Amino acid sequence: MTTIAPYGAWISPVTTELMTGASISLGSLSACGGALYWLEGRPTEGGRQALCRRSADGIIADVTPAPVNVGSRVHEYGGGAYGVTEGWIVYSERSDGSVWAIEGGAAPRKIATPDGCRYADFEFDLPRQRVFAVREDHRGRPPTDPEAAIVALSLAGAEEAVLIRGPDFLSSPRLSPDGQSLAWIAWDHPDMPWDRTQLFCAPLDGGGVGAPELIAGGGAAEAIVQPGWSPQNVLYFCSDRTGWWNLYAREDGADVALGPVEAEIGGPHWVFRQRFYAFFANGRIIVSVVQDGVRRTALIGGGALIRLDEGALDFGQVQDCPLPVGDGAAFIAATPTAPPAIMLKPALNAPALLVRAAAPSILPGETISVGAPIEFETPHGRGHAFWYAPKNRDFCGPDGALPPLVALTHGGPTSMTTNAFSLNVQWWTSRGVAVVDVNYGGSTGYGRPFRRLLNGAWGIVDVADCQAAAASLVERGLVDGARLAIRGGSAGGFTTLAALTSGDVFKAGASLYGVADLMLLARDTHKFESRYLDALIGPLPEAEALYAERSPINHLDKLGCPVIFFQGEEDRTVPPNQAEEMVAAMKARGLPVAYYLFAGEGHGFRKAETLRRVLELELDFYGRIFGFLAPGLSERVVIANS
Repeated sequence: MTTIAPYGAWISPVTTELMTGASISLGSLSACGGALYWLEGRPTEGGRQALCRRSADGIIADVTPAPVNVGSRVHEYGGGAYGVTEGWIVYSERSDGSVWAIEGGAAPRKIATPDGCRYADFEFDLPRQRVFAVREDHRGRPPTDPEAAIVALSLAGAEEAVLIRGPDFLSSPRLSPDGQSLAWIAWDHPDMPWDRTQLFCAPLDGGGVGAPELIAGGGAAEAIVQPGWSPQNVLYFCSDRTGWWNLYAREDGADVALGPVEAEIGGPHWVFRQRFYAFFANGRIIVSVVQDGVRRTALIGGGALIRLDEGALDFGQVQDCPLPVGDGAAFIAATPTAPPAIMLKPALNAPALLVRAAAPSILPGETISVGAPIEFETPHGRGHAFWYAPKNRDFCGPDGALPPLVALTHGGPTSMTTNAFSLNVQWWTSRGVAVVDVNYGGSTGYGRPFRRLLNGAWGIVDVADCQAAAASLVERGLVDGARLAIRGGSAGGFTTLAALTSGDVFKAGASLYGVADLMLLARDTHKFESRYLDALIGPLPEAEALYAERSPINHLDKLGCPVIFFQGEEDRTVPPNQAEEMVAAMKARGLPVAYYLFAGEGHGFRKAETLRRVLELELDFYGRIFGFLAPGLSERVVIANS
């Protein structure tokens, strides 16, 4: 029997216990010798990441027991925090940046411990008993200018050797199968790695490297990602030189495009060791392809991409490119109807076997809201988003009533959203709150021209797209125009605050470690993003007036609705002063505002208790503003000036 209840007040099976106690994150999947390796983020263990292994006979165990926290803070966002090859594992300990090696079944031992250094993106060179890594050296340097280098760490624990230095940023050291050449990526300020990078290759010369050759990226703006070597010793890479990231091979001194397609085989280099393609032993290549906000798989054989409508393999939607394992492949499934899960296909045409799920699949199909792609008119053309209707098999809203809406703004801002299943979305929809997840202009997945729409227009194009997405749903009679909220974290928090201070479409908002003052961000942020705003806003000091004009903190006179702020005390990317200045100004003006600062949290929340409180407090906040009472809350929000 279906119960009629106000939208927002439905009883949901998506509990905080499910989302924080029974849920984990899965990432950084790799394979070696028939075994699978991956990282698990565990909120119940303080948010630590454990390195896990599934042996060839199916036994799953932790490689790194508590309190080891596998992670890297190179560029602050990390990635590439461990490497594995036959007989060896190397990983970075997030707490202090030290590097540890495990040989066979022996106990871990440190191979790099210099204070002030961080390491990521490990690449083994076993014949020389070393591992290459990207090193970020903060010793004796200002926080905004650590030195980048590619180094060789001795597996025996001897002193590390610097192989490459000079560019502002370095990434992706990749050793050729014959052990004779090293490829890598470099770029300099003010470019971001999705704007312009260069691919180099050099012969290995004794303990060092010889003269480097520029392979790609020497001319017009071109973003190169994931250099890699085929088993036949051919160098491959992804480039967006045509306006779309596609795959290329370097053969006889020329670049060969492999199946050009107006879709993305590649993505922005936010973290290390992203995988967009991989090689089978028989020479075929498997790729992940993003088209219209959905990531699927395809094969390349004979130098051509199998057409997407004919060659998409039965992997469904994936988190990144599947990883060849024997005649089959392992991958992290990211379907619209089930939590992310590591899956294994013994053969490409075989059914996939479940290895590890990120959360229990307890939601009935009648309660799962599947994101439907929508388009809408915007000032710059067509906008893109995923629409999630309220859905709960046990509840429905009153006749004639329309649900409130939460508009989601992803981070980056050059990231993207998909309609992969997310408990964070189902948290809202199963309670009777609609969701629209916006791929605003500037997002990845729609080609380089779309990604560049934010250049000089951050706080304008993204805001207009979010407002247009919400307005289109109101016009279609799907949501209540008087109960529209917007939320986002980091760059999405900036878009949220900019939208709230540049119009009256949204009636409430939530900022999670979001940017309120662009000048503070430019002055206080870390090296990787310290020149990001040159493209998004303009170079300083020439564009200082524009920074002030775009900063939400300077437009509180246009803010007429309540806002809740969540902030990590240890955030170095967007420090707490951003939120605190905004909160103080709102309090002084008598505007309703709530602020929660979490000790031990940085840029992105990891602890179970923090995640639980954010979920409940934000839900209660909207309930207070929009006139519904969510059942089962253990804590009520405190709103100043309410």
